[in-house]
Amino acid sequence: MRIPAQSHQAQEALTLVEELQSYFAEKLNQVSMTLGSNFPFEEVEWMRDSGKHGGGTRYEARDNTLFNCGSINVSQVHYDDNPEKKLGSATAISTIIHPLNPNVPSMHMHISWTQMRDSSGYWRIMADLNPSIKNEDDKKTFDTMLKNSSYSYYEEASAQGDKYFTIPVLNRTRGVSHFYLENFSTGDFQADYTFAKDIGKNIIETYTQIITHAITQNSDSTQQQKDEQLAYHTLYLFQVLTLDRGTTSGLLVHDQNDVGIMGSIPSFVNRELLKSWTTKMTQPQDKLVEDLLQALPEQNPTPVSADTKKKLASAVRKHYKKYPEALSMQASGEIIPPTVDNHS
Repeated sequence: MRIPAQSHQAQEALTLVEELQSYFAEKLNQVSMTLGSNFPFEEVEWMRDSGKHGGGTRYEARDNTLFNCGSINVSQVHYDDNPEKKLGSATAISTIIHPLNPNVPSMHMHISWTQMRDSSGYWRIMADLNPSIKNEDDKKTFDTMLKNSSYSYYEEASAQGDKYFTIPVLNRTRGVSHFYLENFSTGDFQADYTFAKDIGKNIIETYTQIITHAITQNSDSTQQQKDEQLAYHTLYLFQVLTLDRGTTSGLLVHDQNDVGIMGSIPSFVNRELLKSWTTKMTQPQDKLVEDLLQALPEQNPTPVSADTKKKLASAVRKHYKKYPEALSMQASGEIIPPTVDNHS
């Protein structure tokens, strides 16, 4: 049995992220019913220390006619029984959807509430649109929604997002539209709660509209487009496993939800393309890429199964335990508390 955090604010945050999780799954299930094979997302539960310190659930995509992979992950971990911990609890929804059709963009969203032992806390709100093949109309739609939903915070969040999702060695960013608010708190929990809930629903509704239109208008795809998608999915794996602080911090704390934390990794990548980037990396990050290659099957396209995700997670964990100084080489921005099981 999962034991929830004792804090009233953490309990409210859990209600919020679970509502967003159910809402997103419902929206995507409707897309599957009308445009796919009508296979709903499937719920998978995991426990942190057998539920003593929380845990979570994730909804995984099962309609393989629409989705390459997809995961809507909710987690809450807490340390109510350990007064020596400065951190009280962390509650989050972290989701990534990778459509099968290369003309339909991927999307990542993360909303979390982190509360310290002294009851202070803050929100973290992220959203980014990640197309394999750029579509200016989709970008404009997503950008406009973020601007209209975030009031005066948009410029700050957009700039921080662009910075966080930059991949320096490839001289590009991971996606085309980025939003990232870190340490967000106005001092009014209810107002911030409403803001997080509203922007979360707007992200879900807008993304559902984008993919519904894209699937309808682009039912077929060429081999060249599929190759572009495979290359982009490789870049996605590269960014998440070499630069993303949230993913790394979650993997370093425990190994009880590796598949969930690695939920953002697409089902197939290009191993040879990933290998070609090894020489671009400085030490010791070149060793990390070499270890990732060892974890991947030697075939192309390269399948990334649940077992492979566990091997990739283990490689990342071993690397940063051996080279802790390399943590400073990850994406610039605020250091993410090592508690939320984030998958970016």
